[in-house]
Amino acid sequence: MIAFVSGPVSAIAPDSAVIEVGGVGMAVQCTPGTLAQLRTGRHAKLATSLVVREDSLTLYGFEDDDARQTFELLQTASGVGPRLAQAMLAVHSPDVLRLAVAEGDEKALTTVPGIGKKGAQKLLLELKDRLGEPVARGSAQLPGQSAGSAAGGGWRGQLHSALVGLGYATREADEAVAAVAPQAEAAASSGTEPPVPQLLRAALQTLNRAR
Repeated sequence: MIAFVSGPVSAIAPDSAVIEVGGVGMAVQCTPGTLAQLRTGRHAKLATSLVVREDSLTLYGFEDDDARQTFELLQTASGVGPRLAQAMLAVHSPDVLRLAVAEGDEKALTTVPGIGKKGAQKLLLELKDRLGEPVARGSAQLPGQSAGSAAGGGWRGQLHSALVGLGYATREADEAVAAVAPQAEAAASSGTEPPVPQLLRAALQTLNRAR
């Protein structure tokens, strides 16, 4: 098992980063929130989980051991693979997920792309005794609560940070956030939390067209 990678950041892409470890570039799949904290050329340390398949070895990276452990525990539920587990952590922090499961909040889970109402109900049953209790109930908030999700800063802040982390100028990030705002507001008006991973892809397409 590769517990973590540590070294300078060689490159950052929309869904991954390359960390140089002993002269070898390790490609690590990360959420937008994790990527937003990385800077090309700067040292980084990421907790990691290696997913082994017959035809591939994929390394997933996280900002801390709590996120990595949650990622692995989520996959103990039937139907949850690494990509869906990562998508859940892209939308919600580990503590928000624990709070959603503890309170049986299926709406919080359906804000994750790929999880419908029936899937959310099934996950709540299977994960109830696996994720544990929220570490800080006071700071963990579910979608629809006053301060938004605990993933940090709402969708605008998360998206802007991710774009800046990918190397775009603040002005470009501002314009891209504004461009996808109607899409995010449409999601919010339907009662779901704006999906940051989808918004990031849309924002990158906007920036690519502008160049």
